[in-house]
Amino acid sequence: MSTAGKVIKCKAAVLWEYKKPFSIEEVEVAPPKAYEVRIKIVATGICRSDDHVVSGNLHSPLPVILGHEAAGIVESIGEGVTTVKPGDKVIPLFIPQCGKCRICKHPESNFCMKADLRKYQGTLVDGTCRFTCRGKPIHHFLGTSTFSEYTVVDEISVAKIDAASPLEKVCLIGCGFSTGYGSAVNVGKVTRGSICAVFGLGGVGLSVVIGCKAAGAARIIGVDINKDKFAKAKELGATECINPQDYDKPINQVLYEMTDGGVDFSFEVIGRLDTMVSALLCCQDSHGVSVIVGVPPNAQSLSMNPMALLAGRTWKGALFGGYKSKDSVPKLVADFMAKKFPLEPLITNVSPFAKINEGFDLLRSGKSIRTVLTF
Repeated sequence: MSTAGKVIKCKAAVLWEYKKPFSIEEVEVAPPKAYEVRIKIVATGICRSDDHVVSGNLHSPLPVILGHEAAGIVESIGEGVTTVKPGDKVIPLFIPQCGKCRICKHPESNFCMKADLRKYQGTLVDGTCRFTCRGKPIHHFLGTSTFSEYTVVDEISVAKIDAASPLEKVCLIGCGFSTGYGSAVNVGKVTRGSICAVFGLGGVGLSVVIGCKAAGAARIIGVDINKDKFAKAKELGATECINPQDYDKPINQVLYEMTDGGVDFSFEVIGRLDTMVSALLCCQDSHGVSVIVGVPPNAQSLSMNPMALLAGRTWKGALFGGYKSKDSVPKLVADFMAKKFPLEPLITNVSPFAKINEGFDLLRSGKSIRTVLTF
């Protein structure tokens, strides 16, 4: 029996309070309105950005259904939708691509002006929600909310992908992999024969390593205080790994000395202000490029001496690896299907959706790279 046009009751993980576990609830998911798409989620990854909301470091209106790294199948579409149809395999996009705003039209930018990251409204583009639980409206997260068996997204926030793609793997292209890989090849524009340093060897950091290797870097130095991550980093392309706790001098100075005056490219994939400064200062003075990939804590700012940039260093950042989402995600999936890069080594745990809280415990303890939840 078709569910199109009807309210769907399903399971979802609702965050009612900061610093509390998710509660698995029965929620009601309204049908899509015009230019909206309702998706049956098949697999969703657990990302550090979701945990930033749980911890209160990233504010979102509560109660909320988190999740933004997923893949699924279109269940129904609203009036006017033309880019996907029921039955299509899709990836929800936490950075939309409206194709009409000034940013979407600019060849070098990807942060669409319709993106919810600007204001954290916790709604779809029209300012309303499609989730209800216990008679209360439940907020959306980044226009995706994939910790639910069904979700509703705006058409500008979904990309159709290869019908043969394995959803439990390509879900990582919805955030973690693309963010890291693109930061190396798109944003930093790593060059062949260069020296790179990657601060933080979680799922996104390892994806940066994969990108640096694909770009032809000669040395890729992984930096992390968890030595258990070094073997995987080397498997994926790191040429050496170092632990800042092993040295009695600042890690930027260690890297500067190791590389005869600094690395060519550095990537901060942790989200800490001190490591952002270290990543910048370990770069070569005249041409080094440092890319901020990790999400910094709310309401914190850096005080920097501009002399650190005056000789020619570049400090930059980007979201989602600089990719224009609706255009790029299908191509990235096609590249994965063509074996141009691996995703399997990044997935350390696959668990049923009901074990979401255990998945977050694994993330916080550093015992997983990526946990994928399946429905």
